[in-house]
Amino acid sequence: MSEYEVPSGVDPFTPSVARIYDYYLGGKDNFAADREAAEKIIEILPNVRDVARENREFLIRTVTYLSEQGIRQFLDVGAGLPTQRNVHQVAQELAPESRVVYVDNDPIVLTHAHALLAQNDRVVALRADMRDPQALIDHPEVREHLDFTQPVAILLLGVLHFIPDDAEAMKIVSTFRSALKPGGHLVISHGSIGPLSEDQDREGQEVFSRTSAPGVTSRTPEQVVTFFEGLELADPGVVPLQDWRPAVHLSLVKPGEAGAVGGVGRVP
Repeated sequence: MSEYEVPSGVDPFTPSVARIYDYYLGGKDNFAADREAAEKIIEILPNVRDVARENREFLIRTVTYLSEQGIRQFLDVGAGLPTQRNVHQVAQELAPESRVVYVDNDPIVLTHAHALLAQNDRVVALRADMRDPQALIDHPEVREHLDFTQPVAILLLGVLHFIPDDAEAMKIVSTFRSALKPGGHLVISHGSIGPLSEDQDREGQEVFSRTSAPGVTSRTPEQVVTFFEGLELADPGVVPLQDWRPAVHLSLVKPGEAGAVGGVGRVP
């Protein structure tokens, strides 16, 4: 995307985590500032592009699983820029009546989403921030589009690691969990990159301090499991993304490399 083609309300000079992720996936909807920040992260974590691709494959597999479980309502929080095989595409291929709400706090995400979804009245996109989860859940467009008296799947894919404070992250997840009725599901993927050197950690934090995110942190699989407190974890539990029910095990992320973990929990 050219800096001369900037949608209204978009700051092309402040790196955006959504546009950085788009760059990792080979997308074109990013600016020079995003590409510069992304390349600095790649210097620290050379396989971060592979982690992003594994996260996209995890989305496809989990949405397929949820659709097979009868879920027809999805709330994708921190949806990011549209790319191939989005939540509504996967869900509506299996069940055309599926309804999806995409939420992101980046205005460029909404610009692209509205263009993509113009002809699909079962899908909406809105701007909101997961750091105020109750306001997000109570948003009139969310309530108009999704019926929370029935099972809903809430997706928090690749977003909680941008909440460095453990207590705040748990409060966010707890609020979303409390909105789910029996049969509802929570899906989480989270960066779990293992120990970094002090220099690597400082450099990474410096990059993200200049972005739209409040910070970034890695959490262990055991820490991510605590987000599913009170829920029934689907097999195989919280595992590296490439190990969550792969159709064909062609892992991009090798053992010992930086990666991400995820899981799916059901409200009993």
